[in-house]
Amino acid sequence: MGRRFEEGARPARIAAVTGLIGVAVLAVAGLAATVLSGVMARRIVTPSTKRADDVRVEAVDIAAGTITLQSTADSVLQGDYSFWFSGDHGHAHLGEVLRSTPEAVTRRILRVDYGDLAAARRGRLGGYSFLGPWDLEVDYEDVLVPTSVGDAPAWLIPAAVPGGRWVIQVHGRGVRRQETLRAVPVFRDAGFTSLLISYRNDGEAPVSADGRYGLGDTEWQDAEAALAFAASRGATEIVLMGWSMGGAIVLQAATRSRLRELVVGVVLDSPVIDWADVVAYQGGSLGLPGMVSSGAMQVLGRRWGGRITGQSAPIDFGRLDFVSRAGDLDLPVLLMHSDDDGYVPATGSRALAVRRPDIVTFLPFTVARHTKLWNYDRESWNQAITNWLATLPAR
Repeated sequence: MGRRFEEGARPARIAAVTGLIGVAVLAVAGLAATVLSGVMARRIVTPSTKRADDVRVEAVDIAAGTITLQSTADSVLQGDYSFWFSGDHGHAHLGEVLRSTPEAVTRRILRVDYGDLAAARRGRLGGYSFLGPWDLEVDYEDVLVPTSVGDAPAWLIPAAVPGGRWVIQVHGRGVRRQETLRAVPVFRDAGFTSLLISYRNDGEAPVSADGRYGLGDTEWQDAEAALAFAASRGATEIVLMGWSMGGAIVLQAATRSRLRELVVGVVLDSPVIDWADVVAYQGGSLGLPGMVSSGAMQVLGRRWGGRITGQSAPIDFGRLDFVSRAGDLDLPVLLMHSDDDGYVPATGSRALAVRRPDIVTFLPFTVARHTKLWNYDRESWNQAITNWLATLPAR
């Protein structure tokens, strides 16, 4: 009878051990997800000091004026692009696609600004087409915008006939104000003076006390400082334009600034409309489970999370969500986004356009990637801005 009892108890023991193993596995998985959430959260708000060269150079023919690159989603795009190479030691402008295979793409070299392109082995493509206002061959002024963290450098490019109409350009995360130079000609043709600003922790402007991005929840104060600067120089009607995270920044400025009565409209290129979409998309692209992305949002949005990320204050993601806050907008908005963005999904932009068709003019792209809409189809991009500016109500 004792043996039969022991044999009958064995399945129960096995089940108990199996259950304990399952609990242990879940605990380990939960711990791993918690750790990864903290790592992801810190990465999101920590400014990068260097961008990686992510495309291989297969061949360069200086005499023929061509370069052959590894085929990637960005390298095969039609249009003109910036090409940083050899760890930012060189820069060139690349033009039309001449030949393309599944493995490689050959493009026209438009010019080499500096560096030895023939010796390049790796590089990265970008939307920059001008390194500074000097490339535009227009008058400009280097100015400093007083902000709460110190004086932030900016470029002031006056309209051909200076007046009260200004546009303030705000670049995205991980890049600098050169990103926004592409927009100067179309605004200048419409009679706008352009102010291209830097903001805290972007590598040019002063560093904040914590040295962390606020994803728009803090940087908007620097956009507000730019509004005050513009007003002091005679601006009476101001358009705010934001690129990528710059979109989140200008939306905050347009709704929170004490000077928002100066703002007559907002232009957004590949903008962050809702950070939840972006964080989930980025986590998915890294192969991380959804609980890691949502956990990162929790870390960033809680005061205790600062012990992990180094933030001095939590980020209010509800305040940054302009799908939910669509009703708070009361200005004309021109919104441009590509479905294949690859970094900031267009879902938030499309949702905002659906919710506020009364004020949002939406120009969708199918193939243009992130903040490369001008590069891919500058005629459509410029025309959309020209047409939209013409609809702004006169003051």
